[in-house]
Amino acid sequence: MPIREDVWNDLIDLEPGTLKNRGPLETRWGAEATLELLDAGHLVAEGGRVGRTKASVDAEALWAVIPEDGSTIGNQRAREQLGWKSERRYDTSKALLLATGEIAVGRGRGGSVRRISDQRGEPGGSAPTPALAQGSPAARAGKPRATKPVKDSKTLEQRLWEAADALRGNQEPSEYKHVVLGLVFLKYISDRFEARRRELEAELVADGMPENRIGEFLEARDEYTAENVFWVPEDARWESIQARAKLPTIGTDIDTAMDLIEKENPVIRGVLPRNYGREGLDKGRLGQLVDLIGSIGFTETDDHGSDDVLGRVYEYFLGQFAGKETGKDAGAFYTPRSVVKTLVEMLEPFEGRVYDPACGSGGMFVQSAEFVKAHGGSTDKISVYGQEYTDATWRLAKMNLALRGIEADLGERSADTFTADLHPDLRADFILANPPFNVSNWWDAKLADDPRWTYGTPPAGNANFAWVQHFIHHLSPKGTAGFVLANGSLSSKSGGEGEIRRKLVEADLVDCIVAMPDRLFFNTGIPVSLWFVSKERRGNGHRDRHGEVLFIDARKLGRMETRRLRVLANEDVARIADAYHAWRNHDGPYEDVPGFSMAADLDEIKAHGFVLTPGRYVGAEAAAVDEELIVDKITRLTEELYAEFDRGSQLEVEVRRRLDGLNRRLDGRI
Repeated sequence: MPIREDVWNDLIDLEPGTLKNRGPLETRWGAEATLELLDAGHLVAEGGRVGRTKASVDAEALWAVIPEDGSTIGNQRAREQLGWKSERRYDTSKALLLATGEIAVGRGRGGSVRRISDQRGEPGGSAPTPALAQGSPAARAGKPRATKPVKDSKTLEQRLWEAADALRGNQEPSEYKHVVLGLVFLKYISDRFEARRRELEAELVADGMPENRIGEFLEARDEYTAENVFWVPEDARWESIQARAKLPTIGTDIDTAMDLIEKENPVIRGVLPRNYGREGLDKGRLGQLVDLIGSIGFTETDDHGSDDVLGRVYEYFLGQFAGKETGKDAGAFYTPRSVVKTLVEMLEPFEGRVYDPACGSGGMFVQSAEFVKAHGGSTDKISVYGQEYTDATWRLAKMNLALRGIEADLGERSADTFTADLHPDLRADFILANPPFNVSNWWDAKLADDPRWTYGTPPAGNANFAWVQHFIHHLSPKGTAGFVLANGSLSSKSGGEGEIRRKLVEADLVDCIVAMPDRLFFNTGIPVSLWFVSKERRGNGHRDRHGEVLFIDARKLGRMETRRLRVLANEDVARIADAYHAWRNHDGPYEDVPGFSMAADLDEIKAHGFVLTPGRYVGAEAAAVDEELIVDKITRLTEELYAEFDRGSQLEVEVRRRLDGLNRRLDGRI
């Protein structure tokens, strides 16, 4: 939402370093406008007071020198016009304008910027110039006041991402994501610590404790850990880090802060990223990134609720990094939200043990917790277990879950699920997973007689059915699993896969198969399928559905968000989940829908050679019934065609008239 003119005028009359009580400003501006300025980095909050940042003043000055016609200006030229010798000062103000969506990176060589079109659609247009406030800094300096930057409709997380990505420099996304997400983690736990500190101070004052003793209690570690708040040592608090953001030692300072936090909080020991002090990481850009992330407030009084803002920013950043990475394993740490949501909405994991043996950055657990909360349940009723092969991704998952207050057993280290099962005795009520597709180098000789291969030894060249049998092995007697597999698993007969699939169907384990659209994943464009396997299908809290398999063909659903990525809207997810629930639940109003869903019995599946491709079962979409008589249709269409002929004749006459008039005017000039 654009900042109002009266708010903007008040803002630019504030001098950096001058603090004003937040209450009166919120009364005059409204709480939403104040939060907007804090989000963007124009204001900084200290307790109950706010002040304008120096970066805000610099951003105003930079905006004034950027061409109004939408053309670009080079970074060097802009700095020369501003008279700024400091490249860091320029980059900081540029990052703020990028974060607020007021400028975009230009197309010039060596880096350039341009104004973003305004709401009237004029290139580079600007909002009306506000009246110069008497006694304002701009007026006293005798300089014309810059027009107010026009904000676009981008969300907070989109603006933050664009600014953070602009500061990436030559860092590879696969490395840079740990830099950014580590700082987000540090800022969040520091904000939560400070919020608890203010709360504790208010309690002590209310209890009448002498002022000279309050400081001692504010540093009592147990007062924080008892409230499930991480204890943050003084040198690791965000205020201390940001105060050193402009120093060349900022990298080693952050590494030290991470060490201090891990020593004080064993639950995240060995998890936080290090190496901020490495030579290849530009310390100037790192300092700017600290300033940028410092503009995000993660407490309930700073933004729109700590869990909401943190979740949106962290989730969005994970997805963006997945989209930026290249190569075979790009984005493997992240399952797109719409895919996870489909699995969770279908399984409905309200309570019990939830397990993901290929957990990536923990998205299945996060969405499960969100599902429980959204339906009025308590996350205390679910227990989370997981495992991850890649060490860096295991750390991401630990941070992701710690940030959201989700207690999870991901093992003491990263490990291969097949050769080093960290939860060998676990029998889960729900399994949700997106294992890597078609892995060819998974086999180890010691797996030859593994007890998990109840339905046949998987081929050494493809791990798909190793994953399927691992899931089944870890299900409780009434457990259900929902997972993603490449479509080849539905029909392949190589390496004994066809026999394994047949045995799974005949053992009455396969509950539902969903064919998904293509291009749902960052790391592959191939279409995938969702498998649901369940034990005790004669009931298990639902209707007796043994001897049946539900097939859903959802390949036509979703929309292209970019040229590479398709997403499922909430309506698409609901349509898939509703069909499954209508078929599975007691007294569900299920009916086959030609072209979309069909419940097939074992004889039908056997007739198809135990191939589980939904398109073979759901058939073609029903054609619309045309009740118009053929004679009436011919008459109607003939009349419509004659009407078009008449309209064409009228248009021809009009075109000839206008051309004649044009020719007469041209003749008069000759």
